[in-house]
Amino acid sequence: MQKKALDPAALQTALTQKIRSRQAVTGVIGLGYVGLPLLLEYARTGFKAIGFDINDEKVRRINVGDSYIQDVPTSELRHEVQDTKRLHASTDFAALAECDTVNICVPTPLRKTKDPDISYIVAAVKEIAKYVHPGMLIILESTTYPGTTDEVLLPILQEQSGLQVGRDFFLAFSPERVDPGNANFNTKNIPKVVGGVTPACTAVAAELYEQSLSVVVRVSNTRVAETVKLLENTFRSVNIGLVNEIALMCNKMNIDVWEVIDAAATKPFGFMPFYPGPGLGGHCIPIDPFYLSWKAKLAGFEARFIELAGQVNGAMPQYVVDRVALALNDHCKCVNGAKVLVLGVAYKADIDDVRESPALDVIRLLQARGADVVVHDPYVHDVTHEGVDARWVELEPVLLQTQDCVVIVTGHRSVDYKRVLQNAPLIVDTRNVLKGKKSDKVVRL
Repeated sequence: MQKKALDPAALQTALTQKIRSRQAVTGVIGLGYVGLPLLLEYARTGFKAIGFDINDEKVRRINVGDSYIQDVPTSELRHEVQDTKRLHASTDFAALAECDTVNICVPTPLRKTKDPDISYIVAAVKEIAKYVHPGMLIILESTTYPGTTDEVLLPILQEQSGLQVGRDFFLAFSPERVDPGNANFNTKNIPKVVGGVTPACTAVAAELYEQSLSVVVRVSNTRVAETVKLLENTFRSVNIGLVNEIALMCNKMNIDVWEVIDAAATKPFGFMPFYPGPGLGGHCIPIDPFYLSWKAKLAGFEARFIELAGQVNGAMPQYVVDRVALALNDHCKCVNGAKVLVLGVAYKADIDDVRESPALDVIRLLQARGADVVVHDPYVHDVTHEGVDARWVELEPVLLQTQDCVVIVTGHRSVDYKRVLQNAPLIVDTRNVLKGKKSDKVVRL
């Protein structure tokens, strides 16, 4: 049944005033690398902040002020939980009824067919729809294909609540831009793009972010905001794919690709350095471009750059293993039965995140060829992810000396590479962390 319409201007004004006075109750669904830092920023700003997650252990740890996210200091979380009492977490979504604003920060993986999996988004919005009320603001932050907010979220919210967007409630999209481990840019100071279903939706959502974040960039609608995130990560994927292909080409021509890139980077215009590596990792770059290419296919457009970059980048772990095999062969050894230490498991340096890490593929491929693989990572001690099971070891001289090959997959700055160089008999360096070190036992990507 259609509910009685309320004055839309009055609802917008009332919510705006609650936001500006910090009287609004903010909610965040999904307390991972995006959601928990955002929840903390809301609490720091003075809002009552309620986090929602289906993971009992995450909720328990938050409610005792114990952070499991590297970019969220435990001391700061504990302050907002125990001292100000502005922040708490729950697995009970009924508490959404008291929220004036809700951010959806749930995972958006790919299916094996490279099609988008937005089941977590749908589950979250169905929970919100049970408790949506006049004057409520809902913002989707999970990366997704253009049209998701309008075509998926909006019908669910309107049909289940009987309320109208832009009149009774407000709906917007704002792409997350979290870069785990970045010491210079974080949730607060990374510019925040936001686009609403209606101008009123954009205005209210921007108002919320402007209370807690440094810079807010308004765009015309949700589809633009959704595409912004996909463009950003497609840009990186395609350029990394290009430089990975250049690395393969340079290897065939006996050219040092690292020296080429460093020299090219001296150009003060028209060039931005990207670097080759063992493959793409993290939740964004290996996944987001396929959300865009999938949607493009539905519109009858073939995104050839995206598909080609995906093929090149996806083949890099195999290329690394082939380089290991050739390097071992040059030392009169074969991969089958070789002792190989994979150094670095996280998908990027100086963090503990292993999502989509190319190291997992490298380990899996080495084990499939009969190698005895052990791993060391100063941030990751449990290497039992996505069907991979490898033993973690201390990086001791004796251990290094007993390995047939060390493969540097992640260039953590805290690793003692001098010790590695002194003791390992053979090193395949996929990140150029041994730059400038002249040694016959070092093989670079």
